[in-house]
Amino acid sequence: MIKDILFILWFFLPAGLANMTPIFAAKLPLLRTLNFPLDSYMTFRNKRIFGSHKTVRGLLSGMIVGILTASLQVFLYAHVSLIKTFVSINYTVLNPILFGLLSSAGALTGDALRSFFKRQRGMAPGKSWFPFDQIDYVLGGVVFTACYIQLTLWQYVLLFIVWFLLHPLATLIGYLLKLKDSPF
Repeated sequence: MIKDILFILWFFLPAGLANMTPIFAAKLPLLRTLNFPLDSYMTFRNKRIFGSHKTVRGLLSGMIVGILTASLQVFLYAHVSLIKTFVSINYTVLNPILFGLLSSAGALTGDALRSFFKRQRGMAPGKSWFPFDQIDYVLGGVVFTACYIQLTLWQYVLLFIVWFLLHPLATLIGYLLKLKDSPF
């Protein structure tokens, strides 16, 4: 069971880090010029499609972090034998750019789709929407990566449980670091 959890943490790390990256990227003055909304201020049913919090900056920075994370994973898998004891996929045959891109784009797309539905429901940006805030990026990451890597049913179930539980912890840490407005 511990090996399975370690594998799930390892496997979904590019998506998980990509999902967190926009919060940090928003604080970097160098990236402020990329603070343009993904929806280009367009509306659907008189409501913004994604809102102002889904930006080109967040998408690009998240995808870069996802690709870099996957590249590091491939390197570490090839050079650190301990990792092979809990990772059930041969990372030496993975294309790290493709895997990182699919992981990060999936997570960020899932997050953007949740924002779309929140806007359509009239919910304020940043307002908690349980359980969708905890699973949006997981669903997106799983859907996008499943076309490249298939896990077992047990691994998918465990992935949802582990990353669902990690989300509130990451949100609380973001709040304590004053990166988020709410601890939930």
